[in-house]
Amino acid sequence: MLLATKTAIVYGASGAIGSAVARAYAREGADVHLAGRTTATLEEVAQRIRHDGGGGAHVAQVDVLDRAAVAAHADAVAARGGIDICFNAISNDDVQGTPLLALQFEDFLRPVAKAVTAHFNIATAVGRHMTRRGHGVILAMAGGREAIPRLGGSHVAWAALAGLCRQLAAEFGPHGVRVTWLLSPGSPGFDADDRGQDETGPGQAEAAGAPGTSGLLARPLPSYDEVGNIAAFAASDWARTITASEINFTGGAVVD
Repeated sequence: MLLATKTAIVYGASGAIGSAVARAYAREGADVHLAGRTTATLEEVAQRIRHDGGGGAHVAQVDVLDRAAVAAHADAVAARGGIDICFNAISNDDVQGTPLLALQFEDFLRPVAKAVTAHFNIATAVGRHMTRRGHGVILAMAGGREAIPRLGGSHVAWAALAGLCRQLAAEFGPHGVRVTWLLSPGSPGFDADDRGQDETGPGQAEAAGAPGTSGLLARPLPSYDEVGNIAAFAASDWARTITASEINFTGGAVVD
């Protein structure tokens, strides 16, 4: 197993991506701590992990915008034996579909502020423990790099998150801690039943202002389970040389 003996925290673990990552980490042997705003939905994910016979699953209600709360939770997890991995799957509460000329500044700024605040709180809380121990992996979920009309503040939020990850990698790297982010093809492409197809149908995602399958070099889009597999690889020693960079699994929707 890729993550045997590891301890991981997944923030936003009750969401579709966060829960898939948590399940993958547990399947690969990690002791997983599920953090989020709603205990009941986190417990559902934990019960599925336990039913599937993966690693341990622990639940905690944590507001990632509350720096003291994030730090207290990280301290509690670290006291049980350390933190090896953290994954940030927190959504940004963005407003999409409105041109910038008609968008209220507060609606534009909200996803930018949330993305930066949440990841800064998370990364610095776990980073204090990881840098002391001399190893660790900090991962975040980001959207695409390409500018698409009517995305509101989302594109700026993703760019800010990538910049923060690079800065964290530069400062944490000498202490043995990797920081990177996963570049997603956009939520409209993820299929709820994990078939990896475009659930909006051909062309509908583009009409909604997000990438669909028409621009892909590889089809279909990844399923949630495949995202979990990618996150497990990124957290493992197999990816030990990957830091300060994105992992692009957009299927060619974003081409370097």
